[in-house]
Amino acid sequence: MTTTTDLVSYEDALAAYDPVMGLEVHVELGTKTKMFCGCSTALGAEPNTQTCPVCLGLPGALPVVNATGVEYAVKIGLALNCEIAEWCRFARKNYFYPDMPKNFQTSQYDEPIAFNGYLDVQLEDGETFRVEIERAHMEEDTGKSTHVGGATGRIHGASHSLLDYNRAGIPLIEIVTKPITGAGERAPEVAKAYVRELRELIRALGVSEARMEMGQMRCDVNLSLMPKGADKLGTRSETKNVNSLRSVERACRYEIQRHAAVLSSGGTVVQETRHFHEDTGTTTSGRVKEEAEDYRYFPEPDLVPVAPPREWVEELRASLPELPLVRRNRLREEWGLSATDMQAILNAGALDLIVATIDAGADAASARKWWMGELARNANESGKALDELAITPAQVARVTELVAKGDLNDKLARQVIEGVLAGEGTPDEVVEKRGLKVVSDEGALTAAVDEAIAGNPAIADKVRGGKVAAAGALVGAVMKATRGQADAARVKELILEKLGVSEG
Repeated sequence: MTTTTDLVSYEDALAAYDPVMGLEVHVELGTKTKMFCGCSTALGAEPNTQTCPVCLGLPGALPVVNATGVEYAVKIGLALNCEIAEWCRFARKNYFYPDMPKNFQTSQYDEPIAFNGYLDVQLEDGETFRVEIERAHMEEDTGKSTHVGGATGRIHGASHSLLDYNRAGIPLIEIVTKPITGAGERAPEVAKAYVRELRELIRALGVSEARMEMGQMRCDVNLSLMPKGADKLGTRSETKNVNSLRSVERACRYEIQRHAAVLSSGGTVVQETRHFHEDTGTTTSGRVKEEAEDYRYFPEPDLVPVAPPREWVEELRASLPELPLVRRNRLREEWGLSATDMQAILNAGALDLIVATIDAGADAASARKWWMGELARNANESGKALDELAITPAQVARVTELVAKGDLNDKLARQVIEGVLAGEGTPDEVVEKRGLKVVSDEGALTAAVDEAIAGNPAIADKVRGGKVAAAGALVGAVMKATRGQADAARVKELILEKLGVSEG
């Protein structure tokens, strides 16, 4: 078999094979308690302090279904255009693993709560790609293993492992796509766009923060290749627990190249789980992948079936918020943006911040200008996300208001933002402390203009002679004298009036 370091070029892989993907996304639901017991789901507690006989699977402990977890599951199913089961039940998925203290996971097998749906995703050029959804089912999360003493943080080579069962039993929704075909060379982009769209949908529903970097949303990337013209699916690999949008794209691309190398050399792809490595963008073998029968599923005897009333389901459907794709298209039209401009906003993570800034009183153009300009630059330089900056949408809206009123120009506004980010207070406090207000006193401006003209007689003569563009040097002199606090447009008007020259 070809090793994981043997690859063919992406172009050669796509010339010979068609990629087929299956994406399984696990989402931790934002309930206050676990799926089958009353233990808290709050993050940050000391290890093994949020456990009880139920989530530890002790003899005689009986689970009870979390009603909010069921509600969130139904909302997700509806937003994914799924059918909602009239009757479904839980099953036991049996396997031994140290982070599952019961030695089985309470999940759903052949009777999921939501099935047969789809999600439309938008690619970077504005093209829409429909991803078919096989199912969305309820289950519980496992505990957390920390492998100590090895070089990789994985169990291989570790001297010992630590187990924290606080996460065991937290409600999960697993969303499974049907085989995604027809994406061709854009398969990695489609995978990334799908996970991003799903994350935005989950957040819009308010059922989870879906923060991938915190493990609240994880993606398993299943991938196989079919020779061009074939109709039989190839053997798949499953890259487990990929935890960023970029990594989903990279893992998909790498596996396409690896599979193609194996097949092109006459080898056989092994059905297995694989680990993705962020530092190298590569995957390595985990374990041979089990089939469903290996888990010995059987109906959970300690839980009654779940039968969502139709009236309740329709009430939840009517309560759904505007979904992300619909919202983006509406805003793009309202703001008069191209698909590329809107994609740039999305890539920067600025959409919700811009909307909040507009809601706080700014106009759309100004809100976009500051978040996508000065603030995006600051975020890049500091290595932070935009929403991690120490400035609020309301404060940005106040800066735009001060500019609109003429109290600040753009240069001064940038200094105000700098001060807010540095923790010097609100925009008004920074203006006061730094003395940044625009000089609007006509007497002071006139004196500064007179001084600039007197100090630059040759330039003044050029302006008098009709070379209006030369006035820029005089404007610059006034701006320097006023430490950038003059209104440049008003300064130019005064200069031309003094020199008896018309703008036109």
